[in-house]
Amino acid sequence: MDAGILLFLQDVVRNPVLTPIFKGITTLGNGAVLWILISLVLLLFRKTRTVGITSILALLVSLVINNIVLKNLVARVRPYEVIEGLVLIIQKPWDYSFPSGHTGSSFAAAWVFYRKLPKRFGIPALVLAGLIGLSRLYLGVHYPTDVLFGVFSGIGSGCIALLIMKAVIDKREKTGA
Repeated sequence: MDAGILLFLQDVVRNPVLTPIFKGITTLGNGAVLWILISLVLLLFRKTRTVGITSILALLVSLVINNIVLKNLVARVRPYEVIEGLVLIIQKPWDYSFPSGHTGSSFAAAWVFYRKLPKRFGIPALVLAGLIGLSRLYLGVHYPTDVLFGVFSGIGSGCIALLIMKAVIDKREKTGA
């Protein structure tokens, strides 16, 4: 089923208009730089500082779970290496396929923004995270299950970060620190 979806995207959806758009969108997820920059901007303002810290924490949790542990544990080969006829249209990634790190980190930060910022910021963040995940399929560098797990692990990473921050804030309030 994964192969069928990727070949469908390649044969039916890929076109000269969408390709540069999806290449640009996927670049936004490279190294989670966009999400890190947004988080750093949030740190500048007292009102959003906790959101910035929580987002950075979510990105770190996602990095550990997805890129350090699972990618190396599962060691799934990239789809363009095993699906006959699938053509890669960006530079070959150097790491394993499962799970999608771009998707995981994007949803980790976006989930925190969705939960802690006004919806006019949180909803676009989730939409962008979804587009980044979709771009990984369009470009042929991930299986759909890689991206789907990236969504769940990213949201899970965001939830873990939110719980940790809540515990820290509760403890500080209780001790008066």
